[in-house]
Amino acid sequence: MTESYVKKLAAILLDAITDKDPLVQEQVCGALCALGEAAPEEALGACEEYLRQHEKLAHPYRTMILRAMEVVVSSHIGELDKAKARAVTLLASSEMTRAKDLVCDWQRAASDVLVAVGKRFVGTVMEELLSKFQPGALPHCSVVQTLANLAASNVFGMVPFLTSILSTMLPMLGMAKHDATRVAFCCALQHFSESILEYLADLDQAPDPTVRKDTFATDMLSAYDILFTHWLQSREAKLRLAVLEALGPMSHLLPGEKLEEQLPKLLPGVLALYKKHAETVHVSKSLGQILEAAVSVGSRTLEPQLDSLLAALHAQICVPVESSSPLVVSNQKEVLRCFTVLARCAPDRLLAFLLPKLDASNERTRVGTLQVVRHVINSAASQMEVKKPFILSSMRLPLLDTNTKVKRAVVQVISAMAHHGYLEQPGGEAMVEYIVQQCALPPETELQKLGPDSEDLTADSVRAISISTLYLVSTTVDRMSDVLWPYLLTFLTPVRFTGALTPLCRSLVHLAQKRQEVGAEAFLIQSNSNVTLPSPYAITARLLTVSSQPYMGDGRGAASLRLLNALHRSIHPLLGQRWATTIPPLLEHLDEFTEETLSQKEWEEKLLAFLRDTLAVVSDNTWICQLSLEMCRQLPCYNGLPQEKNFLYKCVGTALGAASSKDVVRKQLRELLETAGHQEEAEREGLACCFGICAISHLDDVLAQLGDFMRSDVFRKSTGIFNIFKERSENELEKLKGTVILCYGHVAARAPRELVLPKVESDLLPNMFRYFSTKVLGIKVETKDPALKLCLVQSMCMASQAICSNAQAGPFHFSRKPELVAQMMEFIKAEPPDSLRSPLRKKAMLACTYLVSLEPALEEQVRADLVRHCLHSVLSVLPDPEGERDHQESLYLDTMHALEDLLTSLLRRDMTPQGLQIMVEHLSPWIKSPRGHERVRALGLSVCLLRHFLDHLRVGALVPFHNLGLLIGLFSPRCADLWPATRQEAVSCVYALLYLQLVYEGFARDYRDDVVERLLTLKDGLMDPDPDVLFHTCHSIGQIIAKRLPPEQLISLLLTMFEGLGDPDKNCSRAATIMINCLLKERGNVLLEKVPELVTVLRSKLRDTREEDILQAAQHSVYLLASQHCAAVVASLLGSPLPFDSHTCTLWRALAVEPGLTTQVLGLLLDKMSRDVPFKETRAFLLSSSPGREATLLPLAATCALYEVMSAPASGPAVLGLYPQLFAALLLRVSCTVGVVLPRALQAKERRSVAVAPAPRTLEPCSSAVEALQAMLLRGGSEDVVQRMELEGGWQLLRTSAGHEEGVARLASAMAKFAGPRLPLVMAALVCTQGSIYEIQRVTSTGFLAELLNSNVVNDLMLLESLLDNLAARQKDPCASVRRLVLRGLANIASGSPDKVQAHGPQLLTAVLGGLDDRDDPHSLVALEAMVGLARLLDLMEPRDLHPVLPHVAIRIRPFFDSEKMELRSASIRLFGHLNKACHGGGCEDVFLEQVVGGLVPLLLHLQDPQAAVSSVRPVHERPQPQVRGADGGPAEAPPGGAGPALRGVPQLRLQTPDAPPPRPAGPPGEHQPVLLQEQLGGRPRCRPDAHRVPGAARGGGAPAAGGPGAAHSSAPAAAQGPSPAGAREGC
Repeated sequence: MTESYVKKLAAILLDAITDKDPLVQEQVCGALCALGEAAPEEALGACEEYLRQHEKLAHPYRTMILRAMEVVVSSHIGELDKAKARAVTLLASSEMTRAKDLVCDWQRAASDVLVAVGKRFVGTVMEELLSKFQPGALPHCSVVQTLANLAASNVFGMVPFLTSILSTMLPMLGMAKHDATRVAFCCALQHFSESILEYLADLDQAPDPTVRKDTFATDMLSAYDILFTHWLQSREAKLRLAVLEALGPMSHLLPGEKLEEQLPKLLPGVLALYKKHAETVHVSKSLGQILEAAVSVGSRTLEPQLDSLLAALHAQICVPVESSSPLVVSNQKEVLRCFTVLARCAPDRLLAFLLPKLDASNERTRVGTLQVVRHVINSAASQMEVKKPFILSSMRLPLLDTNTKVKRAVVQVISAMAHHGYLEQPGGEAMVEYIVQQCALPPETELQKLGPDSEDLTADSVRAISISTLYLVSTTVDRMSDVLWPYLLTFLTPVRFTGALTPLCRSLVHLAQKRQEVGAEAFLIQSNSNVTLPSPYAITARLLTVSSQPYMGDGRGAASLRLLNALHRSIHPLLGQRWATTIPPLLEHLDEFTEETLSQKEWEEKLLAFLRDTLAVVSDNTWICQLSLEMCRQLPCYNGLPQEKNFLYKCVGTALGAASSKDVVRKQLRELLETAGHQEEAEREGLACCFGICAISHLDDVLAQLGDFMRSDVFRKSTGIFNIFKERSENELEKLKGTVILCYGHVAARAPRELVLPKVESDLLPNMFRYFSTKVLGIKVETKDPALKLCLVQSMCMASQAICSNAQAGPFHFSRKPELVAQMMEFIKAEPPDSLRSPLRKKAMLACTYLVSLEPALEEQVRADLVRHCLHSVLSVLPDPEGERDHQESLYLDTMHALEDLLTSLLRRDMTPQGLQIMVEHLSPWIKSPRGHERVRALGLSVCLLRHFLDHLRVGALVPFHNLGLLIGLFSPRCADLWPATRQEAVSCVYALLYLQLVYEGFARDYRDDVVERLLTLKDGLMDPDPDVLFHTCHSIGQIIAKRLPPEQLISLLLTMFEGLGDPDKNCSRAATIMINCLLKERGNVLLEKVPELVTVLRSKLRDTREEDILQAAQHSVYLLASQHCAAVVASLLGSPLPFDSHTCTLWRALAVEPGLTTQVLGLLLDKMSRDVPFKETRAFLLSSSPGREATLLPLAATCALYEVMSAPASGPAVLGLYPQLFAALLLRVSCTVGVVLPRALQAKERRSVAVAPAPRTLEPCSSAVEALQAMLLRGGSEDVVQRMELEGGWQLLRTSAGHEEGVARLASAMAKFAGPRLPLVMAALVCTQGSIYEIQRVTSTGFLAELLNSNVVNDLMLLESLLDNLAARQKDPCASVRRLVLRGLANIASGSPDKVQAHGPQLLTAVLGGLDDRDDPHSLVALEAMVGLARLLDLMEPRDLHPVLPHVAIRIRPFFDSEKMELRSASIRLFGHLNKACHGGGCEDVFLEQVVGGLVPLLLHLQDPQAAVSSVRPVHERPQPQVRGADGGPAEAPPGGAGPALRGVPQLRLQTPDAPPPRPAGPPGEHQPVLLQEQLGGRPRCRPDAHRVPGAARGGGAPAAGGPGAAHSSAPAAAQGPSPAGAREGC
């Protein structure tokens, strides 16, 4: 790194030092230090230059730079040259003294730079400092402080300068008036004195070995006078402490005689400061230095002041030590240092002062005194050597102290004593025993005594300190070996030292090893030489027993076994080699486990095996008998320790089993029965184990002793008829009986199988039941004692297990098996079902488990009852509260395991799918229980059964797992249970079932399927609280099931899951729907034949639920099924009863979700509706003239279904796609249901439903078809059509026979106006139906098409030609109504497309004339329609087309003048008038005149027609008037009120029907004018007459009076009452 680069970088950093952020400043300072590490001189130079150039830089920033410089200098002092050191020194000196006021940080930083430089260049620094330290003037405080710090950091460099410095500084002391200056001088004197003392201490290494202490004595004395006499009296505490800190080291430099003179004043003065300062560490430190100085000069004035010194120091040591206050701890260390000085000079006075205070009442006094005693023992060992007996005797009282803090201090004192040989003195054993007693303290009790405010509660507890002390003394203090060995052995067997066994064993192991190294003879324990030592038998029994709880007491099991191994030669000479191979595996076993993971039963078995092996190696009956006797003696020692006592009983049984002396065995068994505590359950169990273990070798002796004991007085005393009811004797007897029964059970379980089996039914079981029940007056009375019940059940369990495990159990026929099973069931039923307080039901179920596998087999009903009662007894147990959960959890888990074993034992009797199904059926009610704890338990049992079935399944041939679907359907919905644990178990069930299926398919049991294995990875998702994650996981599970489920199982699975829709757990019902839909989506293609069944189930499930999620999922199920089997689903739904209920309607609407499917459904429904006959003739119609038609069911159901599908908003796209087909089909459906009634069965059903509650929709065939048509129009975007029809009453007209044609016409009109773009396809669809076999359908379609011609939209859409052709083709239709409507449609061109009439005139005339000539219409309605239509068309036709046919028409209509029907008379007369007008100008006037003359008489006669509609067409004779000119040459005006001139030749006849209804307007409002007679006979009207649709309605309208509204717009003069005005056109 170049110099210029370093300067630039340093300049950048130095500029950044002024940042306002303190963190940035620290980072810049660190960067400068790092730069100094790389280039120290360049960095220092840059800093120096920066400070000199920036004189006005604030002192906080200058301080940061100086700190960086100090770090660089300290790190690289050896690399600096003298010039750089001088430059830095001058800079630092300048910075330090620039401000006269005290600026601590700035000046301290500069001083630190000088001190750092002075470590190597002390001359340079001193030269600069002395230049500012001149006689006669007070120096800057920082200069004095720098001198002091420099003296402390460079002793050898500074001491040579101190003579001159002191000579210059002493006169300044008197000049110092400010406390800060005085404090600086005191600090300097302190460091100067310490430097001198250090220099003198290392004089052999000093540069000037001629320096002597007396060289500085005079100067120090002068300074002492000023400091002690004047400055120590200051009120400023800081100054007093500074003086004290200086006086301590200065006292060593004072002349001896002067110090002797000053001590009487100095010591009291220093002690007085204890009261003035809270922080007394400086006082104690200075006092210690003064005492050391006094002792070093052999002061005699010290002795008179010992009392005051000891009292003051003792008060300081008794101050409570706060671990958070280091000053208090430091003060105590300094005080103890003072006691050390005093102990060395006055030990007797010190002990005389201290030891009496051990009996003080104040706790702190006792603790503080013990601390001093311990310190004195350690620090003044030589002075205390002769005081050992005195000190030991004085410790008797502290040994009795119960205060925890005192105990801790006593242990520390004993530890010090052990290191210095005190315990070898008489009385030392008491100290050892005290340590062991403290090691035996129970940890929990000790913590309670200490309380929360105790000091160092855990680390320095009495027990922990005692344990560590005992071990350290045993292992590190060689002189204690003879004291502790073999004395510590005496503490092994007493029970009160049980808590100390672990440290005792560890210490004894170490001591034994040391003794073994010395020699074998020294190691052997001579028990007889010292009667207090325990015998080898006692040691063996004790250590083996406590090893049964290996982790208690800080791991006493391993420690005891290690001690046994170390004492092997003292236990028995033959055991050394054997134990060397058997004990290490036991220790390794303990290392592998923890207290929580160790199996207690397995560990005890290992210890008993170790004991058996030991006894086999010894093989000495006397030794074995002695050991068993010692074990029996130790039994009372474990009262209150049931586990240890239980194990000791087992050890006794093991020892007796190894003994060969039968007398000893019988005697000890008898004594055990008589002395055992039968009231304690653990002791009864232990005694029974003892008898069972002993029976392995002495079965006959054991049974004999049990028999003798049962016949002894113990039983005889309480078997009388009167004594049995005494409560006390009965209770004792029950416990005794329980012990005996347990003994028989353990004997059966442990004795050799070949010996036990013959005795089971003849000896063991009778004796058990003999003492369980008692006969009173010949009546069997069973005990109510639950403990005795438990004993019997446990013994039965062991006996059953013994029989099962026997090699002869296969052919063994256990005749009492049904009786025992029934007894066990009674016990189980008697237990409270909601709580678990004893292991009775667990033992009873275990007994049944073993009994089940024996012959004879249980009856089916007995098996079912057994399973049912056991499940109810265990699964219904309520969970324990939080506080008791740990207490009961183990018992419940054991009971549950017993139930699992029982169920699997029953399952093993029938390892078939049916057998598995039976077991699961028993569990099914619990799996669906509303209580969560019952569900999770039941599913746990299911998992156990399935795994057992899978593990033990043997498939000889490929057979189907026929109930797989049922089982998966039961378990899989539980994957969404409210309890997470239940979900996990459910997945495990499904997992096992799928692998069962794979095994049945022929796969190996260890085969792993990737798809099924995915179930295990999904378990985490089931634990997620997010419902979305949970149900997504359920969907994934459904996919896995779908992939691995055989096709034949799919329907059973689906039906079972459908049952799950009604699950009270909403999560499970929702999960069932998710899985159902997943299965339908993945595998629905194989369900074609099952569609009706599935739809029926779905409909019934929808009826049973109200949950919105379930409803939606069920609808989705139908959708999925229909997407694969649309026709089958539609057919199934059509088979639903009519009227459709709400659930069926819901399913129909579900098919409208997706446009493609909806299109298929609509197409199928259209086909169903159209293909079948819409109605059938009833018998009444066939036998009478009244019509009777009943609707057929299938088209009716399809119509209702169409309505439901199209009522769904989602069906819109599909409806639009099928708009023409739907419209045409539904319109025709409406037509063919007019007047059609429901079948009788549905009529009755409809009446019943209306009586109960009015239905929102009627089932009436025509109304349902109209509603479907309305729904179709609404969904197809034709809302305006529906509204127009509603406003005009069109929908109601469609429903009636009389108004149907008018309704169709209004529908066509609305469609033409609001749905024009739809008409081409609609027309095409309707045209296709005109060949229908049903007349009404042809009528409806023809009427619709005919009405379309009334609108100009057909012309706009270029439909006119095709419509005309289609209508013309229907002129020969056998139905008169169709022919009539064809004529109406052709006439409608006059209104809809008048400009097209002339183009099609011949075709229209031909059709009309054909209608006039229609002979097949008996009612002449076709002719009527032809006359009305021709009247509309005449004015729009070409005259050349019209004139040739006028005579024919006139001749053809003449007969209708006299028709009986008013409509025909009116229409013919009106047409005759139009013909009159049409004949003008065509050359046919003469011909037509004949027709007029010939028809005039009938016309005049009809003026008196009884029908007003006919008579109102009046004949008016008007003669033609000549042209009369006025004076102006214009036409003359008619005379007012007079008649005009008559027509020349033929009078003008005006036919008017004033009362006829006005025609429907067909043009603009301004063009609607009345049709006058003159217009009818002589001229053309200006406006088009409107179409007339109702048969018989009058065509035309009346004219207003002359001069009325509209008269000015008429093309002919409007003469109502008089002659025509001049200029009127003449008639023919």
